[in-house]
Amino acid sequence: MFTGIPIAALDFYEDLEADNSKSFWTAHKAVYDDVVRAPMTALLAELEDEFGAGKVFRPYRDVRFSKDKTPYKTHQGGFVETRPGVGFYVQIDASGLFVAGGFYSHTPVQVTRFRDAVDDDRRGRQLVRLVKKLQSSGYEIGGDTLKTRPRGVAEDHPRLELMRHKSLTASKKYLSPDWIDSPRTAQEVRAAWREMRPLVEWLTTVIGAGE
Repeated sequence: MFTGIPIAALDFYEDLEADNSKSFWTAHKAVYDDVVRAPMTALLAELEDEFGAGKVFRPYRDVRFSKDKTPYKTHQGGFVETRPGVGFYVQIDASGLFVAGGFYSHTPVQVTRFRDAVDDDRRGRQLVRLVKKLQSSGYEIGGDTLKTRPRGVAEDHPRLELMRHKSLTASKKYLSPDWIDSPRTAQEVRAAWREMRPLVEWLTTVIGAGE
């Protein structure tokens, strides 16, 4: 059963930010397993009945093409995928809890599908309503965007800002909430994912498979 995210999990990541080394990780691997990975696994299991099976991301960074060679992620994420690159996300780190949902990774085919849907008056207006509703509820709208408009898109397109997106997410941050170490955390994540579900369902429908 999920009983909450221990405060020790936040402390673990605060310490890891200060000493992101193999020696620290080796000495504290049991702490990570106990207060980070196990509660995240239990949290996703708690939400599986409504949202589907989730996965816990690996704690190791891929540093092959990065200037930052620190070996470990300073957060623990979990993801429930509805389509390749689309789904619900939850994360814990030193600052607290982070919840999100939307369209993350993208292939050229998926971006084309997304923009075709935004360009369509019916579906595009529906997306605008979904985004505005989430913003009014305190969610931040993000994602990768072009600095300029996509090729072939008119300057006066009514949904130009959405057309610039290559990915689209909604998210909310809970800074060290006093309930994080209680079962209420699952309730809060469930409630947030429910609010984001219309956006995720819209994206799941229009994005489709990777290729």
